[in-house]
Amino acid sequence: MFERILICTDFSDSLHRLANFVSSFALAGIKQIVFLHVVPLWEKGIIPQVDSEKIEQAQTRLIAAVGESPTDVEVKIEVQSGKPVETILKVAQTYESQLIVLGSQSRSLLTEKLVGSTMADLSRRTMIPLLVLRPQLISAYTCEELTLRCQHLLRCLLLPYNDSQAANYLVQQIKHLAQQQSGRLLQQCRLCWVLENIGRREIPRKILPQQAQQTLSQIKADLEGVNLQVETEVREGYPVSQILETAAMADISAIAVSSETIGKPQEWLVSSFAAELLRHSWYPVLFFPPERG
Repeated sequence: MFERILICTDFSDSLHRLANFVSSFALAGIKQIVFLHVVPLWEKGIIPQVDSEKIEQAQTRLIAAVGESPTDVEVKIEVQSGKPVETILKVAQTYESQLIVLGSQSRSLLTEKLVGSTMADLSRRTMIPLLVLRPQLISAYTCEELTLRCQHLLRCLLLPYNDSQAANYLVQQIKHLAQQQSGRLLQQCRLCWVLENIGRREIPRKILPQQAQQTLSQIKADLEGVNLQVETEVREGYPVSQILETAAMADISAIAVSSETIGKPQEWLVSSFAAELLRHSWYPVLFFPPERG
């Protein structure tokens, strides 16, 4: 599945704690981990300069956290100066990373519009999947809990589904990953179709629950063909809250989504399901950038 991962940390997101759990990632089938910290350019003078002191401090901090790594996992530490998105893309290309791990603070749409989003910028410029983790959650985990979390990083995925182009693309990406994985990093999937409550009886539903369940059953059979355990569920209500409620009860590792609008101008006009989920979910979110024509 994902054997080469890039973990990006600014130290305030707590993702540097993951450097202590390289052996746990090894049990999940990870073969290479790159820890990246981007140091802003020092701009006190007329010409921006590399802040050598902060680079050295960050390197020392990450090296101490990694310690002695398992011999079957290649660990690299990259501390560079520059703009975060450009640096992440450059390092990911250098190491041929298959997954980029990021921290994301909870934000409102207005705040995101004003200050920007590293994740949204990356989703426009790379096809590499992004795993978005909530920093507060990583901070609160005990070492024992993080050990298990890293071992079962993506063992069970919740896939929101609504028969849209993005949802079908997501299913195909999951199927492809399951076919390609050499170990058992991904073992289970839960497909959940949330039918929105219209609230007016005179307006007929476009999709009936029986039709949704029949479609999910077909997808289930397809995914079971690549050695995945699959459960399906049809719910009614507001999609984001229903998906989060399903995640709470289904014992999942992460929620997988894709979107064609994140990072694009229309996202500011009508926020997509995926964007709302990223803003409100305390669960890890595995985001697949949309297919580009």
